[in-house]
Amino acid sequence: MSMKDGFVLIALLCCWPSQLIAQSASIKGKVVSNGSAESWVNVFLENTNLATATDSLGNFKLDSIHPGQYKLITSHLSYEPYIKEVTVDEGQSLTINIDLSALAKSGTLKDVVISGTMKAVSRLESPVPVEVYTPAYFKKNPTPSIFDALQNINGVRPQLNCNICNTGDIHINGLEGPYTMVLIDGMPIVSSLGSVYGLSGIPNSLVERIEIVKGPASSLYGSEAVGGLINIITQKPQNAPRLSADLMSTTWGEYNADLGFSLKAGKKASVLTGINYFNFQNRIDRNHDHFTDVTLQHRISVFQKWNFERKENRLFSVAGRYMYEDRWGGDTRWDKRYRGGDEIYGESIYTNRAELLGNYQLPVKEKLYFSFSLINHDQDSRYGTTSYIANQKIAFGQLVWDKKMGIHDWLAGTALRYTYYDDNTPGTANASGRNQPEKTWLPGVFLQDEMTLAPKHKLLLGFRYDHNNIHGSIYTPRIAYKWSVNDNNIIRLNAGTGFRVVNLFTEDHAALTGARDVIVEDDLKPERSYNANLNFVKKLHFNSGTFIGLDATAFYTWFTNRIVPDYESNVNQIIYSNLNGHAVSKGISLNTDINFINGLKFIIGGTLMENTLTENGKTEQQILTEKFTGTWAVSYKIRPLHLSIDYTGNIYSPMRLPLLGDLDPRNPESPWWSIQNIQFTYDGFKKLELYAGVKNLLNWTPAKSTPFLIARSNDPFDKNVVFNDNGQVVATPDNPYTLTFDPSYVYAPNQGIRGFLGVRFKL
Repeated sequence: MSMKDGFVLIALLCCWPSQLIAQSASIKGKVVSNGSAESWVNVFLENTNLATATDSLGNFKLDSIHPGQYKLITSHLSYEPYIKEVTVDEGQSLTINIDLSALAKSGTLKDVVISGTMKAVSRLESPVPVEVYTPAYFKKNPTPSIFDALQNINGVRPQLNCNICNTGDIHINGLEGPYTMVLIDGMPIVSSLGSVYGLSGIPNSLVERIEIVKGPASSLYGSEAVGGLINIITQKPQNAPRLSADLMSTTWGEYNADLGFSLKAGKKASVLTGINYFNFQNRIDRNHDHFTDVTLQHRISVFQKWNFERKENRLFSVAGRYMYEDRWGGDTRWDKRYRGGDEIYGESIYTNRAELLGNYQLPVKEKLYFSFSLINHDQDSRYGTTSYIANQKIAFGQLVWDKKMGIHDWLAGTALRYTYYDDNTPGTANASGRNQPEKTWLPGVFLQDEMTLAPKHKLLLGFRYDHNNIHGSIYTPRIAYKWSVNDNNIIRLNAGTGFRVVNLFTEDHAALTGARDVIVEDDLKPERSYNANLNFVKKLHFNSGTFIGLDATAFYTWFTNRIVPDYESNVNQIIYSNLNGHAVSKGISLNTDINFINGLKFIIGGTLMENTLTENGKTEQQILTEKFTGTWAVSYKIRPLHLSIDYTGNIYSPMRLPLLGDLDPRNPESPWWSIQNIQFTYDGFKKLELYAGVKNLLNWTPAKSTPFLIARSNDPFDKNVVFNDNGQVVATPDNPYTLTFDPSYVYAPNQGIRGFLGVRFKL
């Protein structure tokens, strides 16, 4: 044998398949849940390329396994991973049957949801489409508050309303924040005032899931649910970890801590406590207008929830939350000695907020539930020299009867809501100018019948009657129909009405800031809406184990008595009145979920919409509303390295912006803009998880597309602005564009690129 032949033989021996040296083994079995076979469940051996998916009968088989020790793992949208350590001997054929019954998780069509029909039903069976998002989704782009976390949900946009104090609200399908009702555990505790100042500080570590219903839900939830609702479901104390912590900081100097504790309090009670702390104290001015790009904030929020065990598993839970926040933005030279003065401009907001909510099942044979919530919101604000001191108290009680009779599934209830609101503005003054707090009583009754017409057909009929002590009777019917074509195709049709009673000073931040005068024409009537949407869900399974989920919706809403701020008739005023015409919100949205067996996942959403106002025969696009929005989350798990990569982002089309006149040099429309992020997560430790990444990869800020954002930031008290006898601004060498101080030209965050680093711990 030549030396060359020897090298060839050695090479062949080194590369020879190990199956010839040691006989390979195999693992087979069946995957079930609650006694039924589970198809399309991914099954793989950790740190190897050996993977497969169960067939239509739930069977799987892994071949060509080398002898050794492995972790057998399952992956499925509906279940937490099943993990089993196995030892495989040479030539062995193992049989391992897997039961996933106890591993069902939220975030899938098999979830139990509440928001659509106010009762616990399978998401698959609900006649009302409900989107469900779990903490795992929001961890792909960690944020210090739920308000910020919603930026990656298709059709939902956290909208900043002020360039200075950075307060905001949540838009659903282009409709402003006051049209969105925010609930915690089904209780409407985030009021109109709280929707602007109280959305921050809900501890992310306590959230079990977030349910979103797009479109009017007033027939069940009453006022404020015109555009949709967001229901934040907190964890059950008995299911929560004993200890959890999530600590994060950014290169901008933001610090956020989420802590959670759970314990048994005696034999029949369990307690869950959550604490959120956020601190940001850096005065950053990257756009060089001498104003802070991001408000300085100091916030603490404490949440506690008690669950009590009762006979026959009857429900009884009580929860409370307290939040304090001190935030300010403005001239970078500002400090608290200038608060409320006209020397150096600043916007300073102190918020004290307390909430109490509970749910109690009555000790009777019938299913009767009494739920309640109490809110107290105190706010002490200064917007330059403008003082806004407000208090809002809300008491809410509701009794619900749940009964099944034959093909009918009844839900009936009565509710009472009392709202007390007082501030130091003309909004709570009587005709003589004396202070007169608003006291609103809103009793109501509602009835819902969900009928199973056939195994694949459901019809829901609902009706609600409310009586407002100021505006009188309000009726809100709705109808929903669901056709389950098969397990992989579902069609839903929903229609209904909604109503909303408006309080400008709690809902519209522009009414308080800047130099514009607020003009309210006549008494504002409640807004009414008429809505219809068509939803189609399709699931696609492939033999390779790939799964594709499609969720498409077409929506249409017609508004009457729509209240819209007019910034353009007089640049020195904001004029509020009922629209002499109608408004329309319409569009289509698509959510796509793609999962590959190799660990690559795509969650992609897009919404194409049009929000228009028609008055006196003229139709125009609504201000600060985009026509297209898209979101995505791309994830890949490198199992041998215990490393996950998440690339998330959103994109928005141009929207019309409020200008101060024809000479205003700022762009009348925003450009296309996108915020993109990347994160790396290492979970190789048993109870510890490390994550790091970059937010706003493109370093995009609105200052890049306009000469300035805040009009006349050099003269925030308009001391050098010249007005004529009609109150119009006169052009001068110091003010050639005839501008006044105005921070309402805002549509996106001013925060540029930054790195972040965090750690999660769970016991």
